[in-house]
Amino acid sequence: MIRYWAAAKAAAGTAEEPYAADNLADALAAARVRHPGELVRVLQRCSFIVDGDPVGTRGHETVRLAEGGTVEVLPPFAGG
Repeated sequence: MIRYWAAAKAAAGTAEEPYAADNLADALAAARVRHPGELVRVLQRCSFIVDGDPVGTRGHETVRLAEGGTVEVLPPFAGG
């Protein structure tokens, strides 16, 4: 499941949706196709957490996704 938060949720028009991909790069590419426009721009600034582990600077094609796993899409948050 891909879970969108804050600006990513607004841009996708949904809080969550399933993915059918083996890695994070493929899941995000499919999300960009499903939600062209603002989500494409928002995803460029997001951080990602896969099954509770931050992706950080790892290449998205190297981040394997498990069936039934969760991808959290976190745009930058303002404030402190």
